[in-house]
Amino acid sequence: MAPTASRFEVALLYLAGMAQGLALVTFPAASTIFASPTGFDLSSTQYGAMFIPQVVLAILASAFGSRLARRFALRGVLLLGLCNDVASMALLAASPLLIGTHAAFVVLCMATAALGLGFGATVMALNTLVEGFFPKTADGAVLLLNALLGVGTALAPLLVALFTGLGAWWALPSLMVVLLAMLLLGMLWAPLRLPYNAASPRGGLPPRFWLYAAAVLLYGVAETLNGNWATLYLSTQRKLPAQEAALALTAFWVMVTLGRVLIALLDRVLPPRWIYLALPILLAVAFQIIARAGGATGGMIGFAAAGLACSAFLPFSISFAGAEFPRQAATMSGALIAFYQVGYGVAAFGVGPLRQLAGLDFSTLFSAGSLVAIALAIVAVPVVRHR
Repeated sequence: MAPTASRFEVALLYLAGMAQGLALVTFPAASTIFASPTGFDLSSTQYGAMFIPQVVLAILASAFGSRLARRFALRGVLLLGLCNDVASMALLAASPLLIGTHAAFVVLCMATAALGLGFGATVMALNTLVEGFFPKTADGAVLLLNALLGVGTALAPLLVALFTGLGAWWALPSLMVVLLAMLLLGMLWAPLRLPYNAASPRGGLPPRFWLYAAAVLLYGVAETLNGNWATLYLSTQRKLPAQEAALALTAFWVMVTLGRVLIALLDRVLPPRWIYLALPILLAVAFQIIARAGGATGGMIGFAAAGLACSAFLPFSISFAGAEFPRQAATMSGALIAFYQVGYGVAAFGVGPLRQLAGLDFSTLFSAGSLVAIALAIVAVPVVRHR
């Protein structure tokens, strides 16, 4: 079925997805700068705590996104999200001016808070709009959106490394401000209306929602363990140069993106439910490779395998839920993004205290990630059984 939106509108949505991915990973991609004595000199606990405002605001934005959509439409929610993304990148770009002061950490927390609000609102609106514009090919359309979001996440570590080498890492968030502002101007010209009300307040969440919620929460823990801590693990415990550690993180996000494209093609050959079941098993294996990685090659192989395993799980969860409950698509999408952010918060903040208080090293924590992946595989079974 042809989309119910113009090519201009569809292009704007997909470009916004890529920009959101770039903004989201800019913070963890700059982790060595935040932890460096010549940078912000944050401890592991401070670095993890920096993401708490992001998680809280992302959960709130996702959870209440459908209510906002009923009042301001999905277009209004999307504009709200992008405005907060602009504010986040502007604060991050200005933060180097405060290095050496207590205000620096406060500004970083304000930046992550704005990013959380922007991510929660933007991703909920984007997934719901794309799914609505392509009702007959929702799995593939949502997968493509998240593949482009993955392009942004893969570019972030490379661009941070590039600008850091030039002595101006803050140039990336500065350029992001310009890009996001241009997208905002484009959105003002786009109606972005669905042929049905995807934010219909029809009753509460169905009982099967909690299966999807458990799946995306566990997925959020697994993805964030890779995405937020890969660079610090390889640079501090394995003593790799920052550039090589950044390449391993890039390998993770590149394979997340390529995996989504590959699986979108396989979608015509293999049923999505079988792919959905296989990905957590691959993730459990990848965590063991990562935990045993002794050098740059092992690290890149492990994180690349983890990226492939993470690629389609969240997009499939959202599209499966939306297809099962189309008249509650915005509510389901927002709530699932909220639970994904809960998992994100558990891994983003929890690793620091576990290392400092329990004395666990990174390799032990990555090895324990296999248990999360196994739990994810168990939850995935009843999710796909219904399909």
